[in-house]
Amino acid sequence: MATAYLTHPDCLRHDMGGYHPEQPARLTAIEDALHAAGLFEKLHHFEALPATREQLLRAHGAAYLDEIERTAPQSGLAYLDPDTAMNPYSLSASLHAAGALTQAVDSVMRGEVANAFCAVRPPGHHALRNRAMGFCIFNNVAIGALHALDAHGLQRVAIVDFDVHHGNGTEDIFHDDSRVILCSSFQHPYYPFSGADSGNAHIIPMPLAAGSGGKEFRDAWLAQGLPALERFQPQMIFFSAGFDAHRDDPLAGLMLVEEDFAWITGQVLRIADHFAQGRVVSTLEGGYELEALGLSVAAHIQALNKVN
Repeated sequence: MATAYLTHPDCLRHDMGGYHPEQPARLTAIEDALHAAGLFEKLHHFEALPATREQLLRAHGAAYLDEIERTAPQSGLAYLDPDTAMNPYSLSASLHAAGALTQAVDSVMRGEVANAFCAVRPPGHHALRNRAMGFCIFNNVAIGALHALDAHGLQRVAIVDFDVHHGNGTEDIFHDDSRVILCSSFQHPYYPFSGADSGNAHIIPMPLAAGSGGKEFRDAWLAQGLPALERFQPQMIFFSAGFDAHRDDPLAGLMLVEEDFAWITGQVLRIADHFAQGRVVSTLEGGYELEALGLSVAAHIQALNKVN
């Protein structure tokens, strides 16, 4: 079985302005890199379905969902925070981004695909239960994880977040939910200026200083994140796959390269094969230098697809 690749046309139509780093060209750069690597045709392609209100309510409050619907503009841009805006396609894009996760979970749980990558935007891991933030509207990975727990009856799921920014929204949603372990590496101190001291038994932060490269990244995961995952014995694993820790990314100061993203993917797949019947779902978070993003996602998907 191959890796599933889920996206939706409206994820390209969500546009916060030409100046904005979270731009539609991110998805075209990924597809171009997958074609160049000979990977695109090896994937199972799905057009994402929209998330239902029931699925969204597992991670977000009803009043927040109503606010997002009211704010969605008929024309122009409507700002949710200084960095996060909606255009006329953003609500649909957000619903399909979240729905890609639930659809991917269903496909993996049914054994239709080996694992899945959701090439969606807006990203999600800064979206708190009741607040948009940091380019994110709905917390896609949280919605997927809660779908695995509540719709499929799993008892333990894991989220592996290697975005350069701390996934404060994901932590907000799961800080008191011990069914979910969140292991995350991120630059600190850096936006959103949180996470380093807020861990508990199932929230495992791995803050990295600016300038840290592959050695520091791998050492942190080998010492903390991977052993914690093995102790937890998850029944499904999710990636919050942000590639803005790449050395060429303009938004941050870590120094990872494509091989580092392939390495962490392989390490997590090994744990998934041992404890979770190989069940893995990955979703795009950050990554803003287009060439580096495309190459990094290709390395990640190559590792997911176990193509040498």
